[in-house]
Amino acid sequence: MNHNLVLYRKYRPQSFADVVGQEHITKTLQNAVFQNKTAHAYLFYGQRGTGKTSIARLLAKAVNCEENKDGEICNKCQSCLDITLGRALDVVEIDAASNTGIDNIRDLIEGIKFNPSQLKFKIFIVDEVHMLSKGAFNALLKTLEEPPAHAVFILATTEIEKIPATILSRVQRFDFKRISIEEIIKKLSGIAKKEKVKIDEDALRIIAQLAEGGLRDAESILTRVFSMADGNITASLVENIAGSTSFSKVSRFMDLFSEGNIQGIVAYLNTLKDEGSDTQEFLKFAMKYARNILMIQIDRHLRNVVAPELTDDQFEYIIDQGKKINSEKLKELLSEFLEAEDMVKKTSIPMLPIELAVMKVLS
Repeated sequence: MNHNLVLYRKYRPQSFADVVGQEHITKTLQNAVFQNKTAHAYLFYGQRGTGKTSIARLLAKAVNCEENKDGEICNKCQSCLDITLGRALDVVEIDAASNTGIDNIRDLIEGIKFNPSQLKFKIFIVDEVHMLSKGAFNALLKTLEEPPAHAVFILATTEIEKIPATILSRVQRFDFKRISIEEIIKKLSGIAKKEKVKIDEDALRIIAQLAEGGLRDAESILTRVFSMADGNITASLVENIAGSTSFSKVSRFMDLFSEGNIQGIVAYLNTLKDEGSDTQEFLKFAMKYARNILMIQIDRHLRNVVAPELTDDQFEYIIDQGKKINSEKLKELLSEFLEAEDMVKKTSIPMLPIELAVMKVLS
């Protein structure tokens, strides 16, 4: 079993059909390619790890594919092979985070003037485009206003609010959504089978929850787990390797809170610390958990909105907990946790802000 190659690279989508969780985007792009109606400039917006650069590369392949069928990529022609192997000179990728200046964009624009050397279209992928300087944006804008017929721009960003309105008005925008827990579990399960690794579904669920909607992050965690585990991978093993917070850890904390047991909570928090639990992560998970209880107290049908990742057993457990906890106390706890969140990062005793928050609410 060789996991030297990072899983998210090894299993990067090679066709639109391979993409997980962004069908609203891939279908639109595939239709545009099929109908020869691709735009000259796109903006891909969404949180990290949701597939922006992967789909940018797929679009680069699709518009240049010599044998695409209904807009889908063949992955057999010379153009597809060259792009897949990263040797296509007409596909240019730059990371705006490290190429922020006007000179970097000018160099890119100079290259646009010339016809493609191998492919039908020159593709320019600019990642983290919000990092460009004002001068660089102005230079880019001039090209977007009068783009050459042989050029396609694909801009990607995690911070849409930093993109000038003038740029936004000249691109076709696609918003990438967070990938669901179930979609991530399905993808990771498929990877595990291909890698011939046995892993429990509870372990996959913990990884998916840790990834918070980013498939690339989930695959990165899975790579780390695979490299450190030997034999069947369980939920507890994933927790130990990732230093993660699980449902069971926070549900125990909320049980003690429902009992008003300050002494028990302090002892439990320090046990978690001794076991190597990450305090910031625990607090974040506890806040989400408390919010889930509060929302489900209001209306249990909110489950699919606020907590789609819960299993049926976990959902029933939260309903039972909600019957024992006063909603006003829960609101107080969430309010105190919001204040504690900033303090946890600053103090030399990370558990202290959480302890003080609990004492303030329960005293």
